[in-house]
Parts: sequence; structure tokens; C-alpha cells
Amino acid sequence: MAGKGRRGWTGPAAIALALFGVVAIAASGEGSWRDILAGGNNPPPREFPVLEPSRPIRLAIPSLDVRAPVHSVGVADDGTIAVPKLYRHNQAGWYERGPTPGQFGPAIIVGHADTRDGPSVFHDLPDIEPGARIEVTRRDRAIAVFEVNTVEHFDKDELPIERVYGDYVRPGLRLITCGGRWLGDGIGYADNIVVFASLVDVRDA
Repeated sequence: MAGKGRRGWTGPAAIALALFGVVAIAASGEGSWRDILAGGNNPPPREFPVLEPSRPIRLAIPSLDVRAPVHSVGVADDGTIAVPKLYRHNQAGWYERGPTPGQFGPAIIVGHADTRDGPSVFHDLPDIEPGARIEVTRRDRAIAVFEVNTVEHFDKDELPIERVYGDYVRPGLRLITCGGRWLGDGIGYADNIVVFASLVDVRDA
């Protein structure tokens, strides 16, 4: 997430995402989907593909010229989503307690914006535009193709947890990194940048 910025390194504690409540929501998997439907609502028409579980292994964002390996991340000591280790700053991390890309619900992929050595995998994420395609290659060799809906900035203390993690009406993707104002060493950046995207196609790798 946040790295050095312009003034210095923030340290591992400072770069953890402020994603309180994520474990209870994202780890619940299809249970959340069933809960949403429990009020007598009918499932939406499936005018989109839905895939069986399979871990992501690669991420491509053609419009940003991003191509990166994806590995699994879990929960940090403070209860937030863990971020990739600094030596993996050019890799992305998939939150392994949530849906895999293509399942119902939002698959969560996080990455650093920069480190003391320069730009990292999600450095240019704020520049992605609605309509852009994001391609996630899965272990089963299916490529899940997502279309960007919106790109939004949230103060780390005001992240809309239910909107980011609780939308199980269709297969979705969230790309998350840090951004906004640099607040200094030990704090990092002020915001989380969240890309909201929806699954629109599947093809073979």
C-alpha cells in the first residue's frame, strides 16, 4: 500500500489497510449470498458468468500496462487484511478468506503503491478509468475478465465496509491500494483507493 512517498518509509504497521470488519464479512463466502436472499428476494438474472472456486495466479490491467503475479494473503496481527511483503512489492495479494475471482461476491486483491525504491504494482491504479478491463488468470487456467465500474477514494477511517466487502449479488473484484495525501512516517497515506469491477467474460488461458 503506502510506501515511501516523497518523505520516507512508513514501516509495515503503517501500510496495513484500515479495513475493520473485513474478516467477518469476506470470510463468510456464499453464506453472505444466502443471507441477502433470505428476505424473500429472488436471485438476479444470471446475465453474467459465475465460476467455481480457483485461486488467482496472475493479474493483468492492459490499460495501465500492469502484469503481475498474484499470491495469497491473510489477516495481519491487527485484524486488517495483510499486504504483500516488501520484497513482493511488484506482486499483488489475493485475500484468501474471501471469494476467488469469478465466484459470487467481491474478490479482494491488494497491492503496494510504492516503496522506498520507487513505484510498485498499483502505483498507477488511480489512473484506471471506468470501462477498463482487468484480467485475472486462475489456477484452473480460466481467465476471469472484469470491467471497471468506478474508482473511488476513501478516508481510511471511513471505508464503506458493506459496499466494499458485502456485495454478493454477482461476481465482482476490488483492487485496493493506498493513496491521497502523504501524512508522514509512521502514518502513510490518508486514503484507500478502491477499484470496483464486475465480471463480464471468461476465456481459457
